[in-house]
Amino acid sequence: MVRMFARRTGWNLEKNAFTLALEAHRETDRKLLDLTASNPTSVGLRPESAILAALAKPEALAYDPQPRGLLPPREAVVAYYRGLGPRLDADQIILTTSTSEAYSFVFRLLCDPGNEVLIPAPSYPLFEFLAEIQDVKLVPYDLIYDHGWQIDFHTLQRAITSKSRAVILVNPNNPTGSYTSQDEQAKLNQLCWEHELALIADEVFFDFNLSSQKFDSLAANDSALTFTLSGLSKIAGLPQMKVAWIATTGPEELVCSALERLEVIADTYLSMNAPVQHAIPELLASRTDFQRLLTARLRANLAELDRQLSEQNLCSRLQVEGGWYVTLRVPVTQSDEQLAIELLEKRDVLVHPGHFFNFHSDGYLILSLMTPEPVFTEGLHRVLEYIGSR
Repeated sequence: MVRMFARRTGWNLEKNAFTLALEAHRETDRKLLDLTASNPTSVGLRPESAILAALAKPEALAYDPQPRGLLPPREAVVAYYRGLGPRLDADQIILTTSTSEAYSFVFRLLCDPGNEVLIPAPSYPLFEFLAEIQDVKLVPYDLIYDHGWQIDFHTLQRAITSKSRAVILVNPNNPTGSYTSQDEQAKLNQLCWEHELALIADEVFFDFNLSSQKFDSLAANDSALTFTLSGLSKIAGLPQMKVAWIATTGPEELVCSALERLEVIADTYLSMNAPVQHAIPELLASRTDFQRLLTARLRANLAELDRQLSEQNLCSRLQVEGGWYVTLRVPVTQSDEQLAIELLEKRDVLVHPGHFFNFHSDGYLILSLMTPEPVFTEGLHRVLEYIGSR
């Protein structure tokens, strides 16, 4: 009966040791300190009344299918980018129900089955499934750490083949928190011109800058065909609203052709619902308070991390410029997964092992800075105490 299913869905769905340990812990009555928080609706930072009011519009009762999305919400996205610097037109915006759907649209636009897209490592593991479902192969290129994270252009250049169609950037990267520098962007544009590649820029964490430096959105890039993806899930803390978009920029002829084709893809699905579309201007405007509250928490937890790290000498953190996560460097005495399991079983603390994000070696734990401060403080104390006691 296995022949009934597509090969692309032949994933290994067996639970790993870490997942089994987490399930076992949840069956106990012991309180878990979760340092992996990624759901902004569960950490007490949302104004509920404003969200509900935005959804109660009479216009939502009418059905007016527009492949790129209704004009007012696309204009709201344009205004959002204007605040960041890029000057876009509403015609350059295509609304989608999630960044995952946005990726599927772009993969369908750029890739035939078996084509390749270059992906940074470390990065978020969801990309592998998104690519496989679209019959696209992901080929990694390295981010290297030397007083900060940087693209290893040597591995990027070596990864390019005749099947390559695009380079994915995550700006800032998840989990490293590193933005794409202007110098890196210039090199990427040159690389894309030489090899006829597009750029896919994932900027869902772009607004959460934790450094003193200003960074540019790739939505301003006009030197290579660029698809900038973002949405309300992260920038407004509204993953349940399922709102995202693709902003297409670059050389005019390529942009026009890309948008014509993307419109057909979007028209085929017509998946963005009317109530949410009409709510987008207000929901997007609500990001200001959410970002202020969350950024204060991110900075407070980062300061607490530095304070606790200063009181010991076994662990350190890697530089982070933005986003919600931080990388803790720990002594390599066992695999990251085994350490994470021991912290769960012996200290009731949940952390992500580095290999979850495709770190090439052991010695890394990933912590979420959006964790409520008391939980972060106590959970971090237990992590450092346990590592120091072994």
